[in-house]
Amino acid sequence: MSANPGRQQAINTITNRAPSTVTPTDYLGDIWAEDVFDLRRMEWALSKTAFKSIKKTVQTGEPLDPATADVVAAAMKEWAVSKGAKFFSHVFYPMTNITAEKHDGFIVTNSDGGAITEFSGSLLIKGEPDGSSFPNGSLRMTNAARGYTAWDPTSPAYIMHTDNGATLMIPSVFMSWTGEALDKKIPLLRSNAAMNKAGQEVLKLMGESDIAPLNSSCGAEQEYFLVDANFANSRPDLLLAGRTLFGAPPPKGQEFDDHYFGAIPARVQVFMQDFEDQLYKLGIPAKTHHNEVAPGQFEIAPYFEAANVAADHQQLMMTLMKATAKKHGFMLLLHEKPFAGVNGSGKHVNWSVGNSTQGNLLDPGSTPHENLLFLLFCGAVIRGVHLHGPLLRAVIATASNDHRLGANEAPPAILSVYLGDQLEQVFNDIKEGNIHTSAGGGEMDLGLSQILKFERDPGDRNRTSPFAFTGNRFEFRAVGSSQSVSGPLVAMNTMLADSLNWIAAELEPALEGGASQAEAVVKVLKKLMNEHGNVVFGGDGYSEEWHRIAVEERGLKNIPTTADALPALREASVVELFSSTGVLSPLELESRFEVYAEQYILSIEVEAKLVIDMARTMIYPASNAYLAELAATAQNLAALGVELDSSIAKAVAAQINQLSTTIANLEEVMGREGFASTEEHMQFCATEILPRMNEVRAAADTLEGYVADELWPLPKYQEMLYIK
Repeated sequence: MSANPGRQQAINTITNRAPSTVTPTDYLGDIWAEDVFDLRRMEWALSKTAFKSIKKTVQTGEPLDPATADVVAAAMKEWAVSKGAKFFSHVFYPMTNITAEKHDGFIVTNSDGGAITEFSGSLLIKGEPDGSSFPNGSLRMTNAARGYTAWDPTSPAYIMHTDNGATLMIPSVFMSWTGEALDKKIPLLRSNAAMNKAGQEVLKLMGESDIAPLNSSCGAEQEYFLVDANFANSRPDLLLAGRTLFGAPPPKGQEFDDHYFGAIPARVQVFMQDFEDQLYKLGIPAKTHHNEVAPGQFEIAPYFEAANVAADHQQLMMTLMKATAKKHGFMLLLHEKPFAGVNGSGKHVNWSVGNSTQGNLLDPGSTPHENLLFLLFCGAVIRGVHLHGPLLRAVIATASNDHRLGANEAPPAILSVYLGDQLEQVFNDIKEGNIHTSAGGGEMDLGLSQILKFERDPGDRNRTSPFAFTGNRFEFRAVGSSQSVSGPLVAMNTMLADSLNWIAAELEPALEGGASQAEAVVKVLKKLMNEHGNVVFGGDGYSEEWHRIAVEERGLKNIPTTADALPALREASVVELFSSTGVLSPLELESRFEVYAEQYILSIEVEAKLVIDMARTMIYPASNAYLAELAATAQNLAALGVELDSSIAKAVAAQINQLSTTIANLEEVMGREGFASTEEHMQFCATEILPRMNEVRAAADTLEGYVADELWPLPKYQEMLYIK
């Protein structure tokens, strides 16, 4: 495929690999959660009193007795040591979308010069990493470095096995010495508590007496690309930016739709099996895997879990994915748009709310028009998305996700809610002041005797909606593949808590006025739909007509870039939302704006520097070498009286000049300093730097179509996407 010696060597190495084979593994029941210190294992290791105490904390959030912490710590250490662990680590999730760890040994020396293992309740409960060296949005100064990690008993500890040994990992929160949240877990736990409080109030008003704590649940569908390391290591852009900053489209992309759900390549299948066996040992319920739409793209989806545990597992999963892929000779790409012109990657966050007594409160059942609790909770979501659409856009705003949102492959940057035909009709009826019988989906009959008939779902799916109801949950489809799910979950839980508080305030006087439950619910939801029903949309979210209607007629916002989205975190309504629910203080919220804005600016500036470096030191020399070859050939042929068509040489020369000009233009804008505000700096990145980067890329990608293959220095799309 390639005449370039380096690329050809990479291709030979890949194609001559020993055949990949799937090796037999242990039964799922034998390995499931074997490396997790969960309630099942604690029941065996702890006294009845200690187990009863920790179980109550895990299941209801009740405070844990410090004496119980000592007992749990001793049992946890004995279990970890028996698994080969010599170190323990508080695992926490700073505002970087990645996982942080600080490892400490169990070792303690004594006066005789000997050493013993020790792990007390105080060591389990608290750790102390540096609080100023992580992104903190000015919450901590360099000279005010103290930060704390604190054990989160609601998420189980586990053993992480690597080639260097085993470590006990303890999920933790991370805070400053002054008590502000420096991580993604504290806001998530607070948001769940706020939602639980508001939800219980609504359930009590509706006559429920036995009410278990409410919890949100999450199941995140993770998309990713695999590229052979022999190619990836020859691409500075993949190594440093996670995406290709240059690359002409291959002759064949995804036009034939032949990769989606196709047969998984054998080598990829082996990677998946290895990876998923590790997940099962850690109690992570990987449920589905398959080829995704783009060549070289795949997906894994775990089963639903409590949101806090799901968020921890999602972080762990991303870490394991990359490490396992490396073992199998791949680089795993979580960037939302690693290859231009083919589908990007998302992380669809399936979200619901429920408890052990009332069940899933976003499950409509077979007669949703009669399910008053469902109607109230679903209505609360509709109100939340309408009021806080800009917030939802802000929590999924990154430089990388901007490349994906709004294109005809991903949800638009306009936040709307898809309900499906059945539910949309129910809520439209409520808007008119009535509840009618809801239509079912009918029977699916293909007229084939060998195919069993089945009940069709009452509504189709809408893959163009950013926030879609999918049967018994909402699917937030705009979340980026590289992101932590915590931010979106915090926003969804908090907006739901706020809407449930509003519903309770409206519902109580209606019920006290003598209205029946059904009458009161219709009255409240009628008002809700009149004020917020504009956000419900069941059509084509990609269409230009919807973009016009959404903005001009429905008053929704189209927020195309992170530079446009992040200022929503500073809006008075958002500050009030988070402070009134106790999820984030104004200071903590402002810190998030500063951190995410800085990450956006730095991401684009790093990419711009890479574009200049690669264009100048790799693409420009290769193009000039080819032009010199063309010129020499033409000169030699002219000496023989043969006139060679010079159009290709002239086209190459023109593009080389264009490349030089665009590099100079990019360098010029990169030199700008002295911005009046963070918002201005972000807009400059979006409107000045990114367009100049794209101009350099356009010239370089055109040259890739001209320059002799043996001279082109970078692995090409057709090699990276198709050779496994």
